[in-house]
Amino acid sequence: MADPRGFLKVRQRETQPRRPVPVRIMDWKEVYEAQKKGTLKAQAGRCMDCGVPFCHQGCPLGNLIPEWNDLMWRDKADEAIERLHATNNFPEFTGRLCPAPCEASCVLGINQPAVTIKQVEVSIIDEAWDNGWVSPLPPARLTGKTVAVVGSGPAGLAVAQQLTRVGHTVAVYERDDKIGGLLRYGIPDFKMEKEQVDRRVEQMKAEGTRFRTGVSVGTDVTWEQLRRRYDAVVVCTGATVPRDLPIPGRDLDGVHFAMDYLVPANRAVAGETIENQINAHGKHVVILGGGDTGADCLGTAHRHGAASVTTLAIGKQPPAERATHQPWPTFPTLFEMASAHEEGGERTYLASTVEFVGENGQLTGVKVAETEFVDGKRLPKAGTERIIPADLVFLSLGFTGAEPAGITEQVHADFDGRGNVARDGYYMTNTEGVFVAGDAGRGQSLIVWAIAEGRAAAAAVDKYLMGSTILPAPVAPSDRAIAVL
Repeated sequence: MADPRGFLKVRQRETQPRRPVPVRIMDWKEVYEAQKKGTLKAQAGRCMDCGVPFCHQGCPLGNLIPEWNDLMWRDKADEAIERLHATNNFPEFTGRLCPAPCEASCVLGINQPAVTIKQVEVSIIDEAWDNGWVSPLPPARLTGKTVAVVGSGPAGLAVAQQLTRVGHTVAVYERDDKIGGLLRYGIPDFKMEKEQVDRRVEQMKAEGTRFRTGVSVGTDVTWEQLRRRYDAVVVCTGATVPRDLPIPGRDLDGVHFAMDYLVPANRAVAGETIENQINAHGKHVVILGGGDTGADCLGTAHRHGAASVTTLAIGKQPPAERATHQPWPTFPTLFEMASAHEEGGERTYLASTVEFVGENGQLTGVKVAETEFVDGKRLPKAGTERIIPADLVFLSLGFTGAEPAGITEQVHADFDGRGNVARDGYYMTNTEGVFVAGDAGRGQSLIVWAIAEGRAAAAAVDKYLMGSTILPAPVAPSDRAIAVL
C-alpha cells in the first residue's frame, strides 16, 4: 500500500497551507490553498502497510483510506475518487469540516505524526470536480416507492442520494430558501465556500432527487400529511435547539446565541440584504464556548473588524498530546489551533461566567471568575471575579436536541431523555414508517457521523420498503447490529 518505505523516508507531516492572515481576513474565501502535487503524493506515500488499518475503526463511514492513499501515490486520482465515493457521498464536506478521527487512529501515529488523511481526501474530490469525474448516477429503474426526507443537512442529503440511486422517488423538504441546512448557513465561507454544496445539489437533481425549499414541515405542511402522501418519512432536522445560559443579565441587548450571529452573516456573504444584522465592527466581543461554533464566531468577528475578541471556556485547556486515559487509537481531546485562532483574539480557560452586566438595558461587560472543581462540579471561585468589557456576547455552548416542530403532536414520535427523537436499532421511530437519522436522533455530533447515519438509515428504509436492500449500512444507532440489512 503506497510507498512501502514512505513513512521512513518522509517523516515530516505537511498539511494544506493557509493563506496569510492579513490577506484572508479581508475576504470570506476559504483560508486554504491547494497543496502541491509532489507534496501531496509524498504525504499519501507515508501511509504504511500496517496490516490492520485502524483508520477504518476511527472513521464512522469505514472509508477505504489505505486504498485511496495508495492510488494517489500512484497518480491514479481517477480511481481514487471511485474508492472514496464507495463509502462517502460527500468527501468535499468531510474533507473540509470533519475533525478527522481517522487520523487519531492512524497506526503511524503511535510514534510519528499521523498520515494527512483528511488532506488527501479533500485533494481527491477537488481534483475529481476539476476534471469532471463526478457524474450523476441515476437509477436504472424506479421502484414506485416514495420517500420524504425532512432536512437538507449532510444526513438528509445522504439519505436522499442513497434512496434515489436505488430507484425510489425522493423529495427533500427544507424550511430555508436554499438547500444545505447548517452546511449552507451555519458554516462560514472561509471554512467551506457554498459552491461545494451547490454543485452536489445539482448532481442530485440530475439523479432525480426533488427539492422543496421554503417549506416548514409541521406548519406549512403537517407531518401527518407527509405520512399519507409518502411511503416513508425520514426526519433529518438536526439538533438545532441551542443551550442557553440563564444567569443574571441574560436579557440584556447584546447577548445572542451563536447561530443568531452566524446565519445572517452567511446570508450577507451570499449577497442578501439583512435588516438589523448583528455586526461586530469596532466592538468588543466575548464568545462563550471553545468549540467549532465558537471558532466560527471568532473568524466572522475578525472579518467584521471587531475591536477585540475573547473566547471563554469553563474547563481546563486540553493537553497538546494524548492524555493517558485516551490512548491510541481513541479520539483524544487535544488543544487545537483552528484557522480563526491564528487570526487573533484571546483564549481563556477555567473561566466561569457569573453575570452579564450592562447599563440601560445594553450589555457593557461580562463578569467572570476562575473555575474551581468542588465534588466533581465546576463552580466560580469566590474572590476571583473580574469584568471583561463586552459589547457583544455570543453563546456557543452546544445544542440540546431536535426541535419538536409538530413531531410529538402530529406523528406521536417519542423523544428520549437527551432531547433527541427516539428510534430503534433500525432508525425507525415508534411510529410506523417514520425514521430518523443524524443529529436529530443522535444528538449534536460530527459531520462524518451524520453522513454515516444517513447512509445506514437509507439502507433501513430501503429494506422496509422492499423487503431487502443492497445499500451499505456502515453504522447502527444502538448496540443492535444492522449488518443483516
